[in-house]
Amino acid sequence: MKPKQLANVLIRILGLSMIVEGLPSLINKFINWLQLAADNRTYAYNGGNSHLTILVLYGLLPIAVGIFLLLKSRWVTEKLFKDEVG
Repeated sequence: MKPKQLANVLIRILGLSMIVEGLPSLINKFINWLQLAADNRTYAYNGGNSHLTILVLYGLLPIAVGIFLLLKSRWVTEKLFKDEVG
């Protein structure tokens, strides 16, 4: 297997692992947010969206990066090996 092909496969595996690791974290944060909202109803309905924003940023960011790596693995590989001939 050529180095570019191996790098492409490894980048895809990295993308898959980021998605797999990010999903439980996202679900856990969402459940914790729901529990907090249920304990404090004023928090849940009176503009307490800052925790939801943090949930989206920190929960979805690794998943988004993983999806990007899966879809654009060849592009990333080409950027990594742009100075290599052949």
